[in-house]
Amino acid sequence: MQLSIVIPLLNEEESLKELHDWIVSVMQSNHFSYEILFVDDGSTDGSWNIISKLSELNSHVKGIRFLKNFGKSQALHAGFKAAKGDVVITMDADLQDNPEEIPELYQLIKSKEYDLISGWKKKRYDSLIFKNLPSKLFNWAAKRTYGVKLHDFNCGLKAYDSSVVKNIEVYGEMHRYIPVLAKNAGFNKIGEKVVKHQAEKIWQDQIWNGTFHQRFLGFDYHLVRFPFWQKTHAFVRCLRGFNVYNRFWFRPLFRNR
Repeated sequence: MQLSIVIPLLNEEESLKELHDWIVSVMQSNHFSYEILFVDDGSTDGSWNIISKLSELNSHVKGIRFLKNFGKSQALHAGFKAAKGDVVITMDADLQDNPEEIPELYQLIKSKEYDLISGWKKKRYDSLIFKNLPSKLFNWAAKRTYGVKLHDFNCGLKAYDSSVVKNIEVYGEMHRYIPVLAKNAGFNKIGEKVVKHQAEKIWQDQIWNGTFHQRFLGFDYHLVRFPFWQKTHAFVRCLRGFNVYNRFWFRPLFRNR
């Protein structure tokens, strides 16, 4: 099988049918052998019912269901374990990732030039204050701290050689750091591709968004178990240098340390 498309989701009933049809159109026009893995992370709406119906209509569709919300990292980990394709694509279910990017991402991995390609949403349609600026600051700090030269760590649209996803463990809030996990596992051919950012059609404040400091740090402090612990400390010290964040978010986190 050429492609596994892993889609973690939480309460996305309004977008799933459109996303499915869009992906199928791209797969058929490029004659890919493929599977679509929807990982339902404890949705409380009708998402699972839609996934079930899609799987009945299309044998390429498979579903994994969590009975409660475990988080995006755990959803991705389950999808990675189940994936059978030579190349694994991850994308979000909210229609902000464009399936038309998949053929080029696939070719970049199959050329053996890269182990992992991360999407870079260079032009974004997000809120400037609540998403854009914090994201830029986070990416700058992460790039300097971990030495992985990417502009958009948090982009959900990524492509992996299957050997990468079978040799990393994604847990906690570490879905934001998968390129770092891959690098630590010995996969050094990591690149990026500018991808289109679709304006979000369906807005909802999902649990995955978390609090601002969780999105910014990318992990809860007590969950970090990495050998690059000292780098993590340096990362946080770097972020604390910005007075606005130190005053409103970081000081309460570290008052007992």
